Amino acid sequence: MAATIRLLLIDDHPVMRAGLANLLASEPGFEVVGQASDGPQGVRLWGELRPDVCLLDITIPGMDGIEVLRQIRHAAADARVLMLTSSEAAEDVAHALDGGAVGYVTKNIEHEDLVAAIRTAHAGGRPIGRDIAALQIAPGPAGERLSPREIETLGLMREGFTNNEIGRLLGISTRTAKAHVAAVIEKLGVVDRTQAVARGFDLGLLKAAPPRRAQPPR
Repeated sequence: MAATIRLLLIDDHPVMRAGLANLLASEPGFEVVGQASDGPQGVRLWGELRPDVCLLDITIPGMDGIEVLRQIRHAAADARVLMLTSSEAAEDVAHALDGGAVGYVTKNIEHEDLVAAIRTAHAGGRPIGRDIAALQIAPGPAGERLSPREIETLGLMREGFTNNEIGRLLGISTRTAKAHVAAVIEKLGVVDRTQAVARGFDLGLLKAAPPRRAQPPR
């Protein structure tokens, strides 16, 4: 019989974390040994439990997921940390993989694909979600390389919103919003926001009619 894979979940959304724990606990050969709702707690529990695989979100309070990853990897170079997050930002992907994550998948992943990714991570592989792999390969014209969230970000860049305002409008952190903006600029092959907006019009990603400027939620 194959050894049980011991899992630690680090995610600040209680419903998401509980649902994931129940889902994985029902999978043969998996055992959820701990759950953390913030960065410092995640680092502490990892040190206490030494799980086989850690599933880690990027946007968590107290200490973001990239710093949690670095601290875990500093404690043990062979730690297997699989990023499970909603961010498709190229900067987040690069920071996570450069920081030692063994893989990167997004929260829209199918159940069977997540199970396979965990098993791959445990076996020493490097699971990358299909959507993330597509971003890394980035085939086709520049406009086709932007994710739906990045196109939405481009629209808010057109309206002159700051990174902080974009984050509040999209319900993401300022850091993730900044990463989306950087990814848009990089993928469009421009140097700043103004050129990105102009390129967006050239590619037909933005409509010519001026949008109604919305106020970010307070």
